[in-house]
Amino acid sequence: MADTARDGGDAFADEAEPTVTIGEYIEGIEAEELEVDLVLGGDDGKECTYAGGYLKRQAVFSCLTCVPDGVAGFCTACSLACHDGHEIVELWTKRRFRCDCGNSKFGGHLCKLCPEKDSENPENCYNHNFKGSYCTCGRPYPDPEAKEQVEMIQCCICEDWFHEDHIGLNSIEEIPRDEEGEPLYEDFICHKCSPVCYFLKLYPETIWASNKQNLTSQTDASDSNGSHVDHMGDKKTSMENGSTKEVAVPEKTNVESSSGNNCKLGMNVNTMPAVTEKNMPFFMSKGWRDTLCRCETCTNFYAQQGIAYLVDKDDSIEEYEKIAKQKREKKLEQQEGAETNFLNSLNHVQKIEILSGINDMKNEFQSFLESFDSSKPVTSEDIRSVFENLAKKKKQRLS
Repeated sequence: MADTARDGGDAFADEAEPTVTIGEYIEGIEAEELEVDLVLGGDDGKECTYAGGYLKRQAVFSCLTCVPDGVAGFCTACSLACHDGHEIVELWTKRRFRCDCGNSKFGGHLCKLCPEKDSENPENCYNHNFKGSYCTCGRPYPDPEAKEQVEMIQCCICEDWFHEDHIGLNSIEEIPRDEEGEPLYEDFICHKCSPVCYFLKLYPETIWASNKQNLTSQTDASDSNGSHVDHMGDKKTSMENGSTKEVAVPEKTNVESSSGNNCKLGMNVNTMPAVTEKNMPFFMSKGWRDTLCRCETCTNFYAQQGIAYLVDKDDSIEEYEKIAKQKREKKLEQQEGAETNFLNSLNHVQKIEILSGINDMKNEFQSFLESFDSSKPVTSEDIRSVFENLAKKKKQRLS
């Protein structure tokens, strides 16, 4: 049987009515719950995360009612307990962030869950997302002036969100996707952050998402004061003070594990020429972070560039969502266990009563769906009638 929704009465009598089966409805609810768990990282929103310090990654929100200039953020629990009814901006996830709720930025309003907090969290980073604006265009999302909401993607370095047609490509068709339009990349590095990660050009082409990204065009645009570095080449040249200088780039990097001074690149990454050509976005393939060299020289280089988190497995969205799924599975198991323990705690008569009640409810809803006129909306009176019939059957059974 299908439950039918109608809006507009007889004016839409000739239109096909949208229907959904109970199974489809339940699947939809479960999918929405999973999506929420993935965003929140499995956080049940009961405790402020402040005591955990600067978490490697967590869902973060800002409140334009309390801090309109966008220089504060808070955790899921505080969004529910301390900012109900406020103008909240959902920021998805941020790395190394500590909950600000109730500190000096909130004008004397203390956090209801954790009132004892430092006046500020100096290691927190805030961008224009905290003000409710995104991308190079600085528009809000959803955009009230847009006829349709355009998909946005998040840079794994600056963590800003960008419209696909504002990332420096000639066409959005250059974004690596499969035939169904699903992304083929694991991480996106925006054109503003790609210069910091230009050392990635020293690695094999396997770290790039697909051949759709024209890597050659990204490196052939050097000017007279620039340098030319390719992720594939043998020897490249750079122009310094008007003279040509050869820069050795390994023909094939060593993809084995690296430690100490055993560098995968076979060269000192600090000697890589400076980048002066047009900045282009990078689309990285699945597992690309595992390829990164972890020798002492490269590790120090990441730290100097402020991107040491790239070799931290817990930093990636993939790992964050993996942990969220594990928490969700554990929560469902605990719920099932609680239900089983409850039934086991009952005596035989109580068990029979519960099972009979469940069976009566199932039969009553089945009868209701079979006799219900699908051309009419379901009213509160209809639902009340179902439960009144259930009460009558229970009374008859016990009499």
